[in-house]
Amino acid sequence: MGLFAFLGRNKSAETVAEEKQELQRGLDKTKESVLKKLARAVAGKSTVDDEVLDNLEEVLVTSDVGVETTLEIIDRLQERVRKDRYLNTSELNKVLREEISQLLIGNPPVADPWTQEGKKPYVIMVVGVNGVGKTTTIGKLAYLFKQNGAKVVLGAADTFRAAAVEQLQEWGRRTDVPVVAQTMGSDPASVAFDTLKSAVAKDADVVIIDTAGRLHNKVGLMNELTKIKNVMKKVVPDAPHEILLVLDASTGQNAIEQAKQFTAATEVNALALTKLDGTAKGGVAIGISAQFKIPVKYIGVGEKISDLQLFDKTAFVDSLFA
Repeated sequence: MGLFAFLGRNKSAETVAEEKQELQRGLDKTKESVLKKLARAVAGKSTVDDEVLDNLEEVLVTSDVGVETTLEIIDRLQERVRKDRYLNTSELNKVLREEISQLLIGNPPVADPWTQEGKKPYVIMVVGVNGVGKTTTIGKLAYLFKQNGAKVVLGAADTFRAAAVEQLQEWGRRTDVPVVAQTMGSDPASVAFDTLKSAVAKDADVVIIDTAGRLHNKVGLMNELTKIKNVMKKVVPDAPHEILLVLDASTGQNAIEQAKQFTAATEVNALALTKLDGTAKGGVAIGISAQFKIPVKYIGVGEKISDLQLFDKTAFVDSLFA
């Protein structure tokens, strides 16, 4: 089921249409950049030849799709040209849509994973460096889940950064969601343990655990996150169900480097991309998902509390090439 069809169960047609428009607006900068570059790549050409493919390779790399993913797309296009023996440049957008859709990982996520996956509470551990919008994403996730009928509990396990706990508590007030916290400098694993105990006692549907946003060396990061996971399993044996890596799309290739660091340190199985509306580097969504074989589940397309959307790859590609 697509994103807008799913959310349409609980929202008016007007609201669903507005969210679709917000996605399109959020990708305006990326779309304008990519389409202009594509137009230059095929200027004066009627067929997709080696020169067009070379130009297209440059377009994709400079749109932050990433070298590895770009080469895979070019290989796929070369195979299409070889198989079809002729590919008109006017068909290039259509073919690119198809190939990019195939590279994006995963089915459209759902807004009620606790019922879809039969996990209660459904535990999400959120990781990512400082400054990517991690705490804001957690607050918006809490809002999204509440809008879909969930009872949510937040855990402030980022106990090392000044004001991190206070920021999460403020989001708790804004969304009317309880936040379990300790003093700054407390053991993050202890906070996670207390959060899950509280969530079980409250019969919560979803638990979202914030973690420190420092870029440790891999060993230090791995040890800390492993300790948090092991402690949570004492309360919910199969927790965490989701390890969500938050990345700032506007950082382009830096986001890919951060994905390398965190996927090496822990078993990331979901991505959230923030600040898509403020960048022309939205192609990074394609590169990260394809390179790391991890689905993008959420995207941020604005500053409002409702501007975190479930990621539907079909809607994304359609908006990008509209």
